[in-house]
Amino acid sequence: MWAAPGRINLIGEHTDYNDGFVLPFALPHTLTAAAARRGDGLLRLRSLQSGGGAVEIPVAELEPGAVSGWAAYPAGSVWALREAGHPVGGMDLLVDSAIPTGAGLSSSAALTCATVLAAADLHGLAPDRWEVARTAQRAENDFVGMPCGLLDQSAVLLSTEGRALFLDVRSLETEQVPFDPRADGLTVLTVDTRAPHRLVGGMYAERRRACEHAARVLGVPFLRDVPADGLAGALAALDDPVVRRRVRHVVTENARVLETVALLRAGRLREIGPLLTASHASLRDDYEVSVPEVDTAVEAALSAGALGARITGGGFGGCVIALVESDRAEACAEAVRTAYAAADFAPPAFFHAAPSPGARRVLPPPA
Repeated sequence: MWAAPGRINLIGEHTDYNDGFVLPFALPHTLTAAAARRGDGLLRLRSLQSGGGAVEIPVAELEPGAVSGWAAYPAGSVWALREAGHPVGGMDLLVDSAIPTGAGLSSSAALTCATVLAAADLHGLAPDRWEVARTAQRAENDFVGMPCGLLDQSAVLLSTEGRALFLDVRSLETEQVPFDPRADGLTVLTVDTRAPHRLVGGMYAERRRACEHAARVLGVPFLRDVPADGLAGALAALDDPVVRRRVRHVVTENARVLETVALLRAGRLREIGPLLTASHASLRDDYEVSVPEVDTAVEAALSAGALGARITGGGFGGCVIALVESDRAEACAEAVRTAYAAADFAPPAFFHAAPSPGARRVLPPPA
């Protein structure tokens, strides 16, 4: 049995596929995968949340498009291992998840990472965490068709309790940055806006293509190579106003990640609040990935005294995080509830996000 967490991205959105910087942490909410080898070459998948029966397919017949729905993620994970030359055979996999689905909390990355860990363990493989992350990413990119970067898989696999994971996506250098809001009398209030979070469609891919196009025009490998003090010149070299907005978000977001990390290293946690809010404004106005439910939650939390608030995840729905004084958390939540009722939105859900351990084998313990 293996457990893999969901994740919150504290700051650094849409920077991972631009070779930039990200700062996620793992949630206490986990997905659990129970697995056993089969001798007949059959992959048998079942989820306690799917409401349906088992999905069965011979591993030899796995190819993109062969499996759809939730089962495409674990099927793609086995396929990616086999494509990498690993002799992975049949397997039973039963999944149970406490990670809210459709909320932008990386339930899909938890599922792919848990499956890769399980299949590797059962078949005597010993990939390092980066190989697991790359394999899980390939499952989403090439089997499912979601062109995600490495942020989610890295957070799921590498996070530690009481820390945020500072990742340089280019070098893969990591730093476990101290991040313990409760010790400072703070709470990361997370609002599940209940606005559906759907990224497999064209909107995410369209933004990635815009970034790749801009990098080619600017003559740089990735937008990470555009320095903050060179942003004005870069924008002047681009004709398309939409592409200019996309570039402005990525360059300024990378700068915000670096500033946030510097503040956390210095123990100045409260001072990251304005950076979170600025990140949201950039995602709303320049990257255009917000929706009315998200903006309403951010504005209500800020009006009730939050130090900062932003959309988290890829956007187009999902969750909002608000950094609040712990004694103001319920007041902020009530302000969001009131604003939702006034807008006739479905009632939101809330939880407090605490940095938690990454993916791990839980039963039986390794010999």
